[in-house]
Amino acid sequence: MSHLTLKAVRKSYGSVEVIKGIDLAIKAKEFVVFVGPSGCGKSTLLRMIAGLEHISDGDLEIGGKRMNDVDPSKRGIAMVFQSYALYPHMTVRENMGFALRFAGVAKDQIARQVAEAARILALEPLLDRVPKELSGGQRQRVAIGRAIVRNPEVFLFDEPLSNLDAELRVHMRIEIARLHKELQTTMIYVTHDQVEAMTLADTIVVLRDGLVEQVGKPLELYDDPANQFVAGFIGSPRMNFMAAKVVEAGAGTVTVALTKQGNAHVTLPLTASPAIGSDVTLGVRPEHFGLAGAGDADLAVDVDVAEHLGATSYLYANTGTGEQLIIEREELRNETGKENLTVSVRAANSYLFDNSGQRLR
Repeated sequence: MSHLTLKAVRKSYGSVEVIKGIDLAIKAKEFVVFVGPSGCGKSTLLRMIAGLEHISDGDLEIGGKRMNDVDPSKRGIAMVFQSYALYPHMTVRENMGFALRFAGVAKDQIARQVAEAARILALEPLLDRVPKELSGGQRQRVAIGRAIVRNPEVFLFDEPLSNLDAELRVHMRIEIARLHKELQTTMIYVTHDQVEAMTLADTIVVLRDGLVEQVGKPLELYDDPANQFVAGFIGSPRMNFMAAKVVEAGAGTVTVALTKQGNAHVTLPLTASPAIGSDVTLGVRPEHFGLAGAGDADLAVDVDVAEHLGATSYLYANTGTGEQLIIEREELRNETGKENLTVSVRAANSYLFDNSGQRLR
């Protein structure tokens, strides 16, 4: 299986630069997910790897070979799109084998490769059906099977689950993870859904405005975000952010006052020494709030809405000063909303960001 390398890759449309110099190394057999908000450049980057978009500058290498000017059909890749794009008049068997037949592959070899892909994807009972006789999930599996029969070095997925309902998306995520484990092929997957990214990826690449914000394993990004953007993007519900001001710094600790929370003080263990009086942002994940008195600073909040999901509950609250908080607590499943509550912030589980959004460590 092939490794893939991007070296200072850029993409411009006229004077507008959408990919602004990306360096990335993807290992052979790795499952890498490009994630980010709409317009961040993730699909454009995938299409550049596929050869569907010209690379304005920099180099793309697959298996150590420069691919910038190589025809897409000769790059050893297969792409699965958001749209199934199946031929409506062809059976599942014919749809999966079409590219091979078009390439002049022998009929017996096509039959073997289609049969193997059907086995992997549990499509054997459906081989003689046409697309209109299939569910959305079955159609997506056929689209994936059409890619598998080509035995590519690299699989590319461009938001393949966007057209499916919530339950089917969960099922197909599991199917794709299982597929990667069985095929042991390099896979690059694009999504705006960070839950998909966390579920599927060996490595996540977080993109924003054509640049890489952070690369790492899913839980590394969750536990150790490089900046406020990554901290807010990775995690569902997102991290809470509260305005703060530095009131003391030194000797390995920084004390901040939460300026919209009655100046409650939180002292964090940090090597960085931001200037006294500088504005910063304190980040707290929903699950890291404690009950009153259990942490380093208590906050009085008004619960607007309580979302009970069975094993856990999310409380959507405000502090009366415009800051909205999401609090996850198993112990608070009896809250119904429109209630007053006191929660605590634990310094050991908090994050601090400067006014540019960079993490203070």
